[in-house]
Amino acid sequence: MSRIGKTPVTIPQGVTVEVAGQTLTCKGKLGTLKLPLSAEVTAAVEGGKVVVKPKADGKRARMHWGTMRATINNMVTGVSKGFTKSLEIEGVGYRAAVQGKNLVLQLGYSHDVTFPIPSEIKITCEKPTSITITGPDRQQVGEIAAVLRSYRKPEPYKGKGIRYADERVRRKEGKKK
Repeated sequence: MSRIGKTPVTIPQGVTVEVAGQTLTCKGKLGTLKLPLSAEVTAAVEGGKVVVKPKADGKRARMHWGTMRATINNMVTGVSKGFTKSLEIEGVGYRAAVQGKNLVLQLGYSHDVTFPIPSEIKITCEKPTSITITGPDRQQVGEIAAVLRSYRKPEPYKGKGIRYADERVRRKEGKKK
């Protein structure tokens, strides 16, 4: 039995969830998300809650049961509240700025790194050294944060690079004479 899958997902005020065949659609104030359901599970809206049940009793069905329930919960939360990831840039001359539909990063390379911002994601830079990524899709927000971090990962000697706001970088001792 899946402990996560057993609990139904509560639908908050202002969010509508529809199940059509094997597609689940979630609409809210921050947008619309669609999810193709796994062939191993079924979902139904019952009394203001989304109930996910496995079709069979096998191990694969139980695995998909909890995963689909967690994904549906993330969709409902995303269209009602949204998700946010914060990045910090550390290093002399390292900075970020939003120019139109692009995020321009200066990371110590001979060129600027330009990242096109997807339409459903909002990226803001309050300071030149902080980036905030917000959007309704948790997976997409996390993926964009990981891609931006990969442009210049934090290095352990001086701590320069792009890091998550809550990330701790272990510092190493440098060379000695």
